[in-house]
Amino acid sequence: MPVPKHILDQIKQLIPPLNGSLHKGQSGRVGVLGGALDYTGAPFFAAMSAQRMGADLSHVICSPTAASAIKSYSPDLIVHPILREDQDPERDVRPILKGLLSRLHALIIGPGLGREPYMQNFAKMAMGIAKDQGMFLVLDADSLLLVGNDHSLIKGYRRAILTPNVAEFKRLSEQVNVDPKTPAKERAMHVSRALGGVTILQKGAEDIICTNTGGASAEEARVSKVDPSESTEEQVIVDVTGGLKRCGGQGDILTGTVGTVLAWGKCFEDGAFGDGSIPSSRIPLLAATCGSMVTRTSSRHAFSKRGRGERFELFPCIDRAELILYIGVVTQDMLPEVGGAFAEIFGAEGEKGWGNSEGGGKL
Repeated sequence: MPVPKHILDQIKQLIPPLNGSLHKGQSGRVGVLGGALDYTGAPFFAAMSAQRMGADLSHVICSPTAASAIKSYSPDLIVHPILREDQDPERDVRPILKGLLSRLHALIIGPGLGREPYMQNFAKMAMGIAKDQGMFLVLDADSLLLVGNDHSLIKGYRRAILTPNVAEFKRLSEQVNVDPKTPAKERAMHVSRALGGVTILQKGAEDIICTNTGGASAEEARVSKVDPSESTEEQVIVDVTGGLKRCGGQGDILTGTVGTVLAWGKCFEDGAFGDGSIPSSRIPLLAATCGSMVTRTSSRHAFSKRGRGERFELFPCIDRAELILYIGVVTQDMLPEVGGAFAEIFGAEGEKGWGNSEGGGKL
């Protein structure tokens, strides 16, 4: 089932033009909060895929125990090792984190977050600051534990997207008391409604993306920037073919691509480009749909090149088995495919300048 044309057309409106009219930063500044002692790959994949998708700047906010490894993966990422276990969160970390988030358009919380109490508490702090600043949010991985255990952290905040996998979605459905007899394709709608209209991106054989809201309270309308009377019930199913091999980290690629489109949406909302015709309330659904399509296509491209294991002979003239390698697809193979996947789906029209070498951007 193809994604409806009107959805694709609206996504295209959120894509920044490449015509020299924007300066650095107006195509999105994305932050990823995560990265503890044992988890350095996840925040890297999320932040790097955001840049591959087209964000101008990508920041990683992490523990000092993860910072050196993440910095070594790529010089393109801006790494902030401020989540220190040995510091007072309110006195030492909150002011720095608040200033940092004020410079970003979208925040991804969860990749590599881990379950250590101090990291979970920093994630809570970041959610509160982000909501106060009206940021778009993507919540994934261990940040979903926080939401499941305390719905008030995100309930009613319609600028947020939750991206649970199969196991996470089952747990979240139970935590918000969705009737287990509810048909499978309707459960995400019920989860969204139970959480006050946050957008749900339910990952699976096909991705189910939905927003189900009622009327917003005055406070919810203020922080989410929606009309109090606005009520939406909308679902999009993305069944774009992906790669046949699933390996750890592909969900982090998804959060990065979704986060970039949310950042574009914030720039669109602020008037950096576009005509302002798309309501802020639709941006999360559009971002989730776009990120899902691009990630699944990237996965297919990477798998088509690597497969389960591709045969390489290091020295073909020497008949020695130990000199033959079988290299199968891993998540890192998806990163170079993100740009091509984006171009395949949206083409020159959506990119508004793909391949255009005339003129130049503003520094």
